[in-house]
Amino acid sequence: MRLSIRVSFVFWGIALLTGICYVISRGLVFKQIFMNHAGIPISQPEVANAYNASGDSRPQLIPKLIHQVFHNWHDPGNEVLPDDWDKVRQTCIKANPDFNYTLWTEKSSRDFIEREYAWFLHTYDGYRYPVQRVDAVRYFILLHYGGIYLDLDNGCKTDLTPLLYYPTWITEPGRGALSNNVLASRPNHPFWNRLTLSLMPWDYNWFFPYVTISYASGQWFVSAIWQEYHSLLPKVSENPDIEHRLYRLMMDDRAGEDPWVYFTQERGGTWINWDNYLFLMIGDHLFLFVLLLVSSISLAGWLIARMVRKYKTGGYSRLKTQLNRYTI
Repeated sequence: MRLSIRVSFVFWGIALLTGICYVISRGLVFKQIFMNHAGIPISQPEVANAYNASGDSRPQLIPKLIHQVFHNWHDPGNEVLPDDWDKVRQTCIKANPDFNYTLWTEKSSRDFIEREYAWFLHTYDGYRYPVQRVDAVRYFILLHYGGIYLDLDNGCKTDLTPLLYYPTWITEPGRGALSNNVLASRPNHPFWNRLTLSLMPWDYNWFFPYVTISYASGQWFVSAIWQEYHSLLPKVSENPDIEHRLYRLMMDDRAGEDPWVYFTQERGGTWINWDNYLFLMIGDHLFLFVLLLVSSISLAGWLIARMVRKYKTGGYSRLKTQLNRYTI
């Protein structure tokens, strides 16, 4: 009986150690997601200045395509955009009359996946949260067609042509993870190939909706694959004449940062769940949260150590003493 208890302590000790190692490994991944990002940062004014200086003498790498995705999970089958979002998308259509504009609906998105990437259809249909399908299909659209993707809450201030002279770019909000709200690429870029192939291995349910969405298909996922992709590229110091890195278009909305030349930000947040507010509260009281977390871990460690000491002094060793008393 006592031996089984001792084995159980060993088992739980190994389980605890494994859990700690896993948390540390995830922490290293999170560090990559939220800290300094790879790639070349470029502001929207820099893009405009570069275009004004060179005109269209540079090769245009991204086709003149604008993609937006509307999946009405509140009223399935209704493909009519809300009035405010329709007004926002019209700003992009009017500012870019020579672009081919496509609004991908729930049906056309699934038909596209089934037709071109049938191997992913089971995962696509199986996503727990509808917004994950909106996340995933945008990546496949950029891989297949290229062009510029915008969330429905992002409008256009002016012609987007100056943004077409970079092979692939994603948006950098200036804090935290990279963003997947505005993206652009030439067709068949290897970054999107790697990212779409990573969707299935990263498809886990992390209990919290916000974490599951962000980490399995959303901006945390994109940030992690972005870092992974750049880690595989030749170092700049080894190839100073060849630039392999991709671009991060700055979209920091804080006061004093570079102005937004091309895009606007309107009503969004349709995928917000209950835990968004929890993590927002943690972010606002990060020091207190870390203190509480460390205290909880320390308390758990102290309780485990106390149980082990109590077992050793009051359990098996006491029984051994009693047996020795009756030994002849």
